[in-house]
Amino acid sequence: MEFLDLPMRTSGTRTYGITSIADFGVPLQELEYILSDYGHIIDIAKLGIGSAYVTPNVEKKIALYKKYDIEPYCGGTLFEKAYYQNKLTEYTDYLRKLEIEWIEISNGTIDIPLNERLNLVLQLKNDFHVIAEVGSKDANKHMSTSDWVDEVKILLEAGCQYVITEGRDSGTSGIYDKSGLIKSELVEELRKEIDCNKIIFEAPLPKHQMYFINEIGPNVNLGNVRLSDVLILEAQRCGLRCETFFLEEAECKLPL
Repeated sequence: MEFLDLPMRTSGTRTYGITSIADFGVPLQELEYILSDYGHIIDIAKLGIGSAYVTPNVEKKIALYKKYDIEPYCGGTLFEKAYYQNKLTEYTDYLRKLEIEWIEISNGTIDIPLNERLNLVLQLKNDFHVIAEVGSKDANKHMSTSDWVDEVKILLEAGCQYVITEGRDSGTSGIYDKSGLIKSELVEELRKEIDCNKIIFEAPLPKHQMYFINEIGPNVNLGNVRLSDVLILEAQRCGLRCETFFLEEAECKLPL
């Protein structure tokens, strides 16, 4: 029975309002139990770091995500490892064999020039849905706000489905400082200059998620979400937590 007026949520095959989880090795049987309850509020699943390469029964895990209409893809670290070893052809063959349709192009660990990343987007966008990531995992590397905005714009214009803002699973780099504080001026500038429906903000902790929901709205795209947090995140999006209690309630929630 539904009787509350809650913020409107996107539903079905979402193009925004996305929850992208980070799978850092949840066992297959445990994952099946989780998805049977919460699969409808998960849209994308990243097999974190390079873990897909050493995951037992990875084919079954990918098939399980697809069973619940969740798009699986491999973390950017695996892409960077293949790039570093000049094995991108083998990597894309690996993705095709696994029937993974999304690919992340990142430079969080190694420096890949923007022009090179743009060339890769152009090469791969006809065969994969391309997600690019902006920002470094090294919190000591500085990137100006204007460079952030320009890079996100250029990657989207090149044909990326989405651009991810780096945040790590700890929330201590990229759009966060070393202490985990959000670079709010950077986020505000990204909001002003770019369609936020095309950005996935990495928000690994509930405090990060609450910030983006309050600043951008219940249908902000959020990534690096822990599997254990997906139900709490959905409650936050629906204004069912004190920190998001006063979200706009003019329209009733769409069915999920």
